[in-house]
Amino acid sequence: MEQVTNLPNKKLEETSLAEELRSPAKKLIRIEQRGRIYTLLSAWILIITLFSLLFFITSKGIMPFIHGEITLQNFFSTHWGPTSAEPGGPFFGSINFILGSLMVTLLSALISAPLGIGAAIFMTEISPKFGRKILQPAIEILVGIPSVVYGFIGLTLIVPFIRNTTGSIGFSLLAGVIVLSVMILPTIVSMSVDTIQSIPQSLREGSYALGATRWQTISRLLVRTSLPGLMTGVILGMARAFGEALAVQMVIGNSPNLPFQLMKPISTLTSVITLNMGNTVQGTPYNSVLWSMALILLLMTLFFILLIRLMTQRGKQG
Repeated sequence: MEQVTNLPNKKLEETSLAEELRSPAKKLIRIEQRGRIYTLLSAWILIITLFSLLFFITSKGIMPFIHGEITLQNFFSTHWGPTSAEPGGPFFGSINFILGSLMVTLLSALISAPLGIGAAIFMTEISPKFGRKILQPAIEILVGIPSVVYGFIGLTLIVPFIRNTTGSIGFSLLAGVIVLSVMILPTIVSMSVDTIQSIPQSLREGSYALGATRWQTISRLLVRTSLPGLMTGVILGMARAFGEALAVQMVIGNSPNLPFQLMKPISTLTSVITLNMGNTVQGTPYNSVLWSMALILLLMTLFFILLIRLMTQRGKQG
């Protein structure tokens, strides 16, 4: 009789156990479904936002040329006079600002690239303990400093120094290059450190086993092996320099000059846009040409991103 009475209890226990085992599985399935919906929704929101921005800036940038408000010859000239009443005006020549952005970016990269790569090599290969404990936190702090702080330091220290040393007004291409060089240096250092640290230790040991010195290992093995990653860091720094507005605007003087003299004040695309966008009327040629400059900035940013992708692919193939 006891065995007969225990059978229903055992069946009930087995049923409840099966239900308990099924309930976590159902919860996991629900969590999986929610996760898929969340990630898919996030991806679509990101894609829609990106293409909306691209469409908006592109449409605003090309409309003045489509409507005949501005000609390509006028836009790519060197004469800037958006409120000029002279015959043939107003003039919307933007080549000075395009060249100004390119010149500031290239010169700052020429200064920061060797310094950043050299600092990364020192941190990873020559003094790794000191690099990790002292330099790495310092670099991370420099990355997080707002650009307005860099601009204010440049306005307070660099501009007066150039003025007192050269006899010029101080606001110049050189001041912008120095400020941007300091700004993009932490980015290049951080990217270079990560790239060099990703090289397997076995390559270093193999080089030493073949009789190579430390400097031979660094110059002929580490630098060549990590070159695509190092160039990615430099290009990323250049992209930041090209799109920087506030810090550059504070020290370059904002004059529509061709950027071929270090001591002369110049303007960049970003400085012209930030200074004038709020002072123009929507729909006027003056406002429209600023959107065309924004389109140039967007295209250059996409160009830098494409370069980074190409360097990354080359690094994977290598």
